This record gives sequence, C-alpha cells and structure tokens, in this order.
Amino acid sequence: MRGFVIQFNRRTGNRRVTEFATPHEAMEYRLQMDAERVDEDIEIVALISESLETVRRTHSRYFTGQELPASR
Repeated sequence: MRGFVIQFNRRTGNRRVTEFATPHEAMEYRLQMDAERVDEDIEIVALISESLETVRRTHSRYFTGQELPASR
C-alpha cells in the first residue's frame, strides 16, 4: 500500500498531492505539514491506498480544483 498526503485549499479547491512509498512516511509528512500550517483554509490529510486513481474515486472532493506541484 502507498501513502498519499493531500494539501487541499478549501477556498479554491486547489490541491497538492504527494505520494510516498509507505503509509508511515505519509503520516510523518502530514504531521510535519500540519505543524507548519499557517492557513486555516488548508486541509491536510494522509490517505492509504493501492493507487492515486483509487484515492481520486474514494475522495473525489479533493480533486475539484487545480493540481499544484508536489512540495517534496
């Protein structure tokens, strides 16, 4: 299983998706990003899935706006 961290802007719908080899790496990154977050409109989630396509289907609300480049 892979790990995915999505930084989702609730105002604009834009998102940044970062993929990780393991769920553990994704969770560590999410916690780091959450600690550094200054904009309350940014929602940060860590998800575990077989693929990004599955995440797109199961969490479609995060995929309404533009894709921003990964930050790592």
